[in-house]
Amino acid sequence: MTRAWNFSAGPAAMPEAVLQQAASEMLDWHGSGMGVMEMSHRGKEFISIYEQAEADLRELLAVPANFRILFMQGGGLAENAIVPLNLSQGGAMDFVLTGSWSQKSHKEAGKYGNARVAATAQADGFSTLPDPALWQIGTDSRYVHICGNETIHGVEFHELPDLKALGCDAPLVVDFSSHVASRPVDWSRVGLAFGGAQKNLGPAGLTLVIVREDLIGRALSACPSAFDYKLVADNQSMYNTPPTYSIYMAGLVFQWLKAQGGVTAMEQRNIAKAQLLYDFIDGSQLYTNPVDKACRSRMNVPFFLRGDDGQPLMDATHPRNTAFLNATKAAGLLQLKGHKSVGGMRASIYNAMPIEGVQALIACMRDFEKTQA
Repeated sequence: MTRAWNFSAGPAAMPEAVLQQAASEMLDWHGSGMGVMEMSHRGKEFISIYEQAEADLRELLAVPANFRILFMQGGGLAENAIVPLNLSQGGAMDFVLTGSWSQKSHKEAGKYGNARVAATAQADGFSTLPDPALWQIGTDSRYVHICGNETIHGVEFHELPDLKALGCDAPLVVDFSSHVASRPVDWSRVGLAFGGAQKNLGPAGLTLVIVREDLIGRALSACPSAFDYKLVADNQSMYNTPPTYSIYMAGLVFQWLKAQGGVTAMEQRNIAKAQLLYDFIDGSQLYTNPVDKACRSRMNVPFFLRGDDGQPLMDATHPRNTAFLNATKAAGLLQLKGHKSVGGMRASIYNAMPIEGVQALIACMRDFEKTQA
């Protein structure tokens, strides 16, 4: 049976080869007599899975030796609290607001210190990125937070800002939930990166934190022990029971990524997929994308259908929007409805989405446009 093309923003599609391997190992992992979900997290079987996953991720992302890789829980939303609990020391933090997720991060951090806005693109409808040269970062800033890729508004930092070049000594904190492993990371510009795995690396339940060692050990006294980066690091991510099956699944994805040529090869594929879809949208009379071309996301492509007056159809219940979603579903193209906060449509084309899926989407969009002429 041919599988449908899943364009979900997360939890998202996973590589079919990974799902097949997990299915074959469900009842008995490597002759152990147990499935991974049944293993003790302290047993030798799972320890080997964990160590391999950590080593593969360090290799894939070229994580320097002075960074610790933590496998945690709670997703990106929990990290919005866990990061300031560990890094703010009750002081000031600066946030660059580029969409819904950075807004959430800023709001949550305000519970633990002085969360300031260094820059915002809200006036542009979050369709652009603020110029780093204009960011207002305080000299007392404990860290500067950005969301590397905004899944809802479809904007992405294609290059991480160089805070040192801006005269800032504060570490850069990056929420890389939705584009982790889609491209290389310049760790010389990063103090901490975090992200939920459920968009590009595996199932929900696992949160990655990659943190520079000198930033560990600063947690507020009110920080829950299970969220204290030092305790998590000192206990090899097993201070409490980790999300074992999600770690196993992510480990299989890491191995799949290595077999595909690693993140450099994936970046080229992602560029090609995104360019194909954006070029079609830009050349269409029916579809439109509102994001500045300089910062369009390679992972999440929001778009709107136009009404007869040529304006984007913001109303999700408009008959044309409904007809489009019905047509795509009939063609085996799933979960294309945009986020409820912005409306329209959204195609998430993470690492696991091959270019054939994008081609199938474009073919359906082209056919649907002909019916609206």
